Amino acid sequence: MSQPVQPPNQPQQPFGGQPVDGNPYAGQPGQPAPAAPTGNPYGQQPPAPTGNPFAGQQPGQGAPFGGGAPFAPAPPARNNVLLGVAVALGAAIVAGILYGVIAGSIEREVGYAAVGVGFLVGFAASKVGGSNPAVIAASAVFSIGAVYVGQLVGISMILADVAQIPFSEVVGDHFDAVTKAWSQEADFMTYLFLGLGAVAAVGGAKKAG
Repeated sequence: MSQPVQPPNQPQQPFGGQPVDGNPYAGQPGQPAPAAPTGNPYGQQPPAPTGNPFAGQQPGQGAPFGGGAPFAPAPPARNNVLLGVAVALGAAIVAGILYGVIAGSIEREVGYAAVGVGFLVGFAASKVGGSNPAVIAASAVFSIGAVYVGQLVGISMILADVAQIPFSEVVGDHFDAVTKAWSQEADFMTYLFLGLGAVAAVGGAKKAG
Protein backbone atom coordinates (compact mmCIF):
# COMPACT_ATOMS: atom_id res chain seq x y z
CA MET A 1 0.00 0.00 0.00
CA SER A 2 1.56 3.16 -1.10
CA GLN A 3 2.02 6.12 1.23
CA PRO A 4 0.89 9.56 0.25
CA VAL A 5 3.55 11.73 -1.19
CA GLN A 6 4.60 14.47 1.15
CA PRO A 7 4.33 17.90 -0.28
CA PRO A 8 7.57 19.70 -0.88
CA ASN A 9 8.98 21.77 1.94
CA GLN A 10 7.17 25.02 2.29
CA PRO A 11 9.27 28.14 2.52
CA GLN A 12 9.69 29.33 6.03
CA GLN A 13 7.68 32.31 7.05
CA PRO A 14 9.69 35.41 7.99
CA PHE A 15 8.43 35.45 11.57
CA GLY A 16 11.85 35.19 13.14
CA GLY A 17 12.14 38.90 13.62
CA GLN A 18 13.63 39.49 10.17
CA PRO A 19 12.16 42.27 8.06
CA VAL A 20 10.02 41.26 5.12
CA ASP A 21 11.39 42.58 1.89
CA GLY A 22 13.43 45.12 3.82
CA ASN A 23 10.38 46.54 5.62
CA PRO A 24 11.45 47.35 9.20
CA TYR A 25 7.85 47.80 10.24
CA ALA A 26 6.63 44.36 9.36
CA GLY A 27 4.78 42.93 12.30
CA GLN A 28 5.50 39.73 14.12
CA PRO A 29 2.83 37.09 14.77
CA GLY A 30 0.33 38.26 17.30
CA GLN A 31 1.73 41.76 17.56
CA PRO A 32 0.48 44.85 15.84
CA ALA A 33 2.84 46.50 13.45
CA PRO A 34 4.56 49.53 14.93
CA ALA A 35 3.28 52.78 13.68
CA ALA A 36 5.53 54.87 11.53
CA PRO A 37 6.66 58.16 13.10
CA THR A 38 4.46 61.05 12.28
CA GLY A 39 4.65 64.77 12.74
CA ASN A 40 7.43 67.23 12.06
CA PRO A 41 10.73 65.55 12.92
CA TYR A 42 12.18 69.00 13.48
CA GLY A 43 9.49 70.20 15.85
CA GLN A 44 11.73 69.89 18.91
CA GLN A 45 14.66 71.75 17.43
CA PRO A 46 15.55 75.06 19.14
CA PRO A 47 14.44 78.10 17.17
CA ALA A 48 17.07 79.64 14.97
CA PRO A 49 18.45 82.92 16.29
CA THR A 50 16.95 86.00 14.76
CA GLY A 51 17.66 89.69 14.95
CA ASN A 52 20.93 91.30 15.98
CA PRO A 53 23.24 88.64 17.50
CA PHE A 54 24.99 91.32 19.54
CA ALA A 55 21.83 92.94 20.94
CA GLY A 56 22.16 91.09 24.24
CA GLN A 57 25.57 92.43 25.10
CA GLN A 58 25.83 94.63 28.11
CA PRO A 59 27.05 98.20 27.72
CA GLY A 60 30.76 98.45 28.05
CA GLN A 61 31.43 94.91 26.78
CA GLY A 62 33.83 94.65 23.91
CA ALA A 63 32.87 93.51 20.46
CA PRO A 64 33.25 89.79 19.60
CA PHE A 65 36.53 88.29 18.46
CA GLY A 66 38.51 90.32 20.97
CA GLY A 67 37.73 93.64 19.35
CA GLY A 68 37.06 96.85 21.14
CA ALA A 69 35.99 100.31 20.28
CA PRO A 70 38.11 100.92 17.19
CA PHE A 71 39.59 104.26 16.35
CA ALA A 72 39.38 105.61 19.92
CA PRO A 73 40.37 109.28 19.83
CA ALA A 74 43.70 109.93 21.48
CA PRO A 75 43.88 112.65 24.14
CA PRO A 76 45.16 115.91 22.75
CA ALA A 77 48.85 116.47 23.24
CA ARG A 78 49.78 119.28 25.60
CA ASN A 79 53.26 120.20 24.47
CA ASN A 80 52.81 123.67 22.99
CA VAL A 81 55.60 125.47 24.79
CA LEU A 82 55.02 128.88 23.26
CA LEU A 83 51.32 128.83 24.02
CA GLY A 84 52.02 127.67 27.56
CA VAL A 85 54.43 130.57 28.10
CA ALA A 86 51.87 133.01 26.68
CA VAL A 87 49.19 131.66 29.03
CA ALA A 88 51.60 132.01 31.96
CA LEU A 89 52.20 135.66 31.07
CA GLY A 90 48.49 136.42 30.73
CA ALA A 91 47.63 134.66 33.97
CA ALA A 92 50.44 136.51 35.76
CA ILE A 93 49.13 139.90 34.65
CA VAL A 94 45.57 139.14 35.74
CA ALA A 95 46.60 137.50 39.03
CA GLY A 96 49.05 140.30 39.83
CA ILE A 97 46.40 142.98 39.42
CA LEU A 98 43.97 141.07 41.61
CA TYR A 99 46.68 140.58 44.22
CA GLY A 100 47.43 144.31 44.20
CA VAL A 101 43.75 145.21 44.59
CA ILE A 102 43.48 142.93 47.61
CA ALA A 103 46.69 144.28 49.17
CA GLY A 104 45.70 147.90 48.54
CA SER A 105 42.20 147.39 49.93
CA ILE A 106 43.40 145.98 53.24
CA GLU A 107 46.71 147.96 53.15
CA ARG A 108 48.78 144.89 53.78
CA GLU A 109 50.10 141.86 51.95
CA VAL A 110 48.75 138.37 52.48
CA GLY A 111 50.98 135.35 52.08
CA TYR A 112 48.12 133.10 50.98
CA ALA A 113 47.32 135.54 48.18
CA ALA A 114 50.91 135.38 46.92
CA VAL A 115 50.76 131.58 46.97
CA GLY A 116 47.47 131.69 45.09
CA VAL A 117 48.98 133.91 42.41
CA GLY A 118 51.85 131.52 41.77
CA PHE A 119 49.68 128.43 41.81
CA LEU A 120 47.23 129.93 39.34
CA VAL A 121 49.98 130.93 36.92
CA GLY A 122 51.73 127.55 37.03
CA PHE A 123 48.55 125.51 36.80
CA ALA A 124 47.13 127.44 33.83
CA ALA A 125 50.43 127.38 31.93
CA SER A 126 51.00 123.66 32.44
CA LYS A 127 47.44 122.82 31.44
CA VAL A 128 48.19 124.26 28.02
CA GLY A 129 51.93 123.75 27.59
CA GLY A 130 52.40 120.51 29.50
CA SER A 131 55.17 119.71 31.95
CA ASN A 132 57.90 121.16 29.78
CA PRO A 133 60.74 122.61 31.89
CA ALA A 134 60.61 125.84 29.89
CA VAL A 135 56.92 126.28 30.77
CA ILE A 136 57.56 125.62 34.45
CA ALA A 137 60.50 128.02 34.54
CA ALA A 138 58.49 130.73 32.78
CA SER A 139 55.65 130.22 35.25
CA ALA A 140 58.00 130.70 38.20
CA VAL A 141 59.55 133.87 36.74
CA PHE A 142 56.19 135.35 35.76
CA SER A 143 54.81 134.56 39.21
CA ILE A 144 57.57 136.60 40.83
CA GLY A 145 56.72 139.43 38.47
CA ALA A 146 53.01 139.04 39.22
CA VAL A 147 53.59 139.37 42.97
CA TYR A 148 55.88 142.36 42.37
CA VAL A 149 53.26 144.06 40.16
CA GLY A 150 50.66 143.34 42.81
CA GLN A 151 52.80 145.01 45.44
CA LEU A 152 53.20 148.07 43.22
CA VAL A 153 49.46 148.22 42.58
CA GLY A 154 48.81 148.01 46.32
CA ILE A 155 51.27 150.83 47.05
CA SER A 156 49.72 152.94 44.28
CA MET A 157 46.26 152.48 45.77
CA ILE A 158 47.53 153.52 49.21
CA LEU A 159 49.35 156.59 47.82
CA ALA A 160 46.28 157.61 45.82
CA ASP A 161 44.16 157.39 48.96
CA VAL A 162 46.64 159.37 51.03
CA ALA A 163 47.21 162.08 48.41
CA GLN A 164 43.54 162.18 47.44
CA ILE A 165 44.34 161.87 43.76
CA PRO A 166 43.11 159.36 41.15
CA PHE A 167 44.81 156.00 40.96
CA SER A 168 45.51 156.50 37.25
CA GLU A 169 47.40 159.72 38.01
CA VAL A 170 49.60 157.97 40.55
CA VAL A 171 50.47 155.22 38.07
CA GLY A 172 50.84 157.50 35.08
CA ASP A 173 52.58 160.55 36.57
CA HIS A 174 54.19 159.38 39.81
CA PHE A 175 55.22 155.82 39.05
CA ASP A 176 58.80 156.61 40.06
CA ALA A 177 57.52 157.57 43.50
CA VAL A 178 55.72 154.22 43.65
CA THR A 179 58.87 152.22 42.92
CA LYS A 180 60.85 154.34 45.38
CA ALA A 181 58.26 153.68 48.06
CA TRP A 182 58.48 149.94 47.32
CA SER A 183 62.28 149.99 47.74
CA GLN A 184 61.99 151.81 51.05
CA GLU A 185 59.27 149.56 52.40
CA ALA A 186 60.69 146.25 51.17
CA ASP A 187 61.69 143.87 53.95
CA PHE A 188 62.13 140.17 54.53
CA MET A 189 58.42 139.46 54.16
CA THR A 190 58.31 141.31 50.84
CA TYR A 191 60.95 139.07 49.33
CA LEU A 192 59.45 136.02 51.01
CA PHE A 193 56.17 136.62 49.23
CA LEU A 194 58.04 136.83 45.92
CA GLY A 195 59.66 133.47 46.64
CA LEU A 196 56.35 131.93 47.69
CA GLY A 197 54.87 132.91 44.37
CA ALA A 198 57.65 131.13 42.45
CA VAL A 199 57.44 127.98 44.57
CA ALA A 200 53.66 127.86 44.24
CA ALA A 201 53.99 128.22 40.46
CA VAL A 202 56.17 125.12 40.28
CA GLY A 203 53.70 123.24 42.47
CA GLY A 204 50.74 124.32 40.34
CA ALA A 205 52.52 123.25 37.15
CA LYS A 206 53.26 119.79 38.58
CA LYS A 207 49.67 119.49 39.77
CA ALA A 208 48.33 120.22 36.30
CA GLY A 209 50.85 117.96 34.58
